[in-house]
Amino acid sequence: MKFGPRRPADAIGGVTVHSLRQNGLLLKKGTTIGPAEVAALEKAGIAEIVVVQLEPGDVSEDVAAADVAGAVAGDGITVDRAFTGRANLFAGRTGVLVIDRAVVDRINAVDEAITLATLPAFKPVVEGEMVATVKLIPFGVESRLRDAAVAAAQGSALRVAPYVIKRVGVVSTLLPGLAPKVIDKTLRVTAERLAPAGAEIIAERRVAHEEAALSAAIKELLGLGADMVIVFGASAIADRRDVIPAAIGTVGGTISHFGMPVDPGNLLLVGSVSGVPVLGAPGCARSPVENGFDWVLMRLLAGLTVTRADITAMGVGGLLMEIVTRPQPRVPVAESGRNVAAIVLAAGRGTRMGGPNKLLADLNGKPLVRIVAEQALASQAARTIIVTGHQAGEVEAALYGLDLTFVHNPDFAQGIASSVKTGIAALGEDADGAIVCLGDMPLIDAALIDRMITAFDPDRGALIVVPVAEGRRGNPVLWSRRFFTELMTLGGDVGARHLIAKHGEAVTEVPVEGEAAFLDIDTPQALDEARRG
Repeated sequence: MKFGPRRPADAIGGVTVHSLRQNGLLLKKGTTIGPAEVAALEKAGIAEIVVVQLEPGDVSEDVAAADVAGAVAGDGITVDRAFTGRANLFAGRTGVLVIDRAVVDRINAVDEAITLATLPAFKPVVEGEMVATVKLIPFGVESRLRDAAVAAAQGSALRVAPYVIKRVGVVSTLLPGLAPKVIDKTLRVTAERLAPAGAEIIAERRVAHEEAALSAAIKELLGLGADMVIVFGASAIADRRDVIPAAIGTVGGTISHFGMPVDPGNLLLVGSVSGVPVLGAPGCARSPVENGFDWVLMRLLAGLTVTRADITAMGVGGLLMEIVTRPQPRVPVAESGRNVAAIVLAAGRGTRMGGPNKLLADLNGKPLVRIVAEQALASQAARTIIVTGHQAGEVEAALYGLDLTFVHNPDFAQGIASSVKTGIAALGEDADGAIVCLGDMPLIDAALIDRMITAFDPDRGALIVVPVAEGRRGNPVLWSRRFFTELMTLGGDVGARHLIAKHGEAVTEVPVEGEAAFLDIDTPQALDEARRG
């Protein structure tokens, strides 16, 4: 392949290496030079242009890319028409992408001119999803290199394994203290996991965490025609002789592997009974967030064998950093308790009150904001920060004499998010968490704040603490330092409720009675009710 500058008349059949814009002429990179292009170049006064020209024995970039892509594509893969040296490959059906890593490596080793990039192996894909691309770096390549890459493919390097398991049975074991709502949520999450594969839960059983009861339930589900059984234990599997593996053995099954180098997901157990997969799910499988359970589940749903070697090979990349509940290094906590600051938001204008600043309104002889501040001070919170904004001077005067830290939010008119960010920004490096209180919720007392601080335990995944009554979540909310960066991205008059939903696996609920966690003084009527109460 020839490469270099040519006079327009000598460049016929060549391909432009660079885009050219001069004297009103625009010639894009990759344009094949013909008589019309020569005339246009000469008219524009361009005496020289850089092109590549194929020689005998060369093939164009599009031909080479198409040939290699066609050789790579296996069952369930389609190839798009090559263009500008690129041929994209797509999933022809929904399933799991299976890749022969050795073949991909051999193709990429043929020559730097030929490249093949793919999605990760065993990724669940949907029909029409792009799964790989072949890209030729130059505008052409020697045919011998194209032939070597095609030969290296040996028929195919990629295929999509369709989902074949459609009927799943679920067993949940029970111990005192495991709430029924936990099992209900687990079933919903599991159904959502199975749905993309076209699989469904055909039956579920809830039995005591005992070998006999569990083995009977597994046997029953297999008798109902389950193609797979998933067991969610009330207690984590601790050993191959524990309840779940023992129950699988009782019904004639075998355990192929226990444990995996994926975190979260370490305590996964993979077994089978008469060829039907039986999984002992790790605790993290109750969460919808991706974990090691997903990696094995989707392969099995596609009928792929998951061997011990397959699981032990998952260690590289097995640390799933997006899991917020994993313990992280932090500064030591004082013996007196976890370092949690209280942030009281007292910057708003309270426009719904239609008059004076509601935070200064009298309730039982004290301004609302002072009642909230005094309760925060009486709690186990290490310090109390007051975020001021509207009528800052009057608010500070209402809090005179209290041991508080005041920070002013000049952007208070933009909404509550700006006040949350102001309070978070005022925290020191020693704060493990912050409990965000609203200055217009006078029924929140020190006892509730203390209960929330006690429930806060980052080492056990309790990173967000919220009060709840009859399934309804209220205020205040305690946030681990882990979320301070996300809280600083809030905007407008919207709080952080969406972050609670996003990180549901990190939430711990503290049961409360009455309306204390829900009553905020937003209207004159609400103030009158509080005074009467």
